[in-house]
Amino acid sequence: MIEKVPISTSKKQELVDISSQINKIVKKSNIKEGICIVYCPHTTAGITINENADPDVQSDILQKLTSLIPQNEDYKHSEGNSDAHIKSSLLGNEKTIIIKNNNLLLGTWQGIYFFEGDGPRQREIIIKIIKG
Repeated sequence: MIEKVPISTSKKQELVDISSQINKIVKKSNIKEGICIVYCPHTTAGITINENADPDVQSDILQKLTSLIPQNEDYKHSEGNSDAHIKSSLLGNEKTIIIKNNNLLLGTWQGIYFFEGDGPRQREIIIKIIKG
């Protein structure tokens, strides 16, 4: 089963919690055990899993990414979004999550996030559910 999920971003750089959208797809699949692959087909965006209880965590992640990889450096790529390409590479473009009892097997405080590095944009992610 493959599904595409549209994502609208509103900032140059942001983390969007996509956990509930992915959970709905898992529930709809009726697969009791397997894996869920969350894939981002964009070179200036990515997928990460981290705490979703305290929004300061997302803020800290974005702040640290910006300080480590500033937007305005002496990059050779002429489109002005080299920082987003580098951040995307560091975060990665996919995550695999175990499905158990028709639920994503995430930790108590974990959420799945779409990272936007070159927004605002209309994006999509691809979800693949594999029965195990």
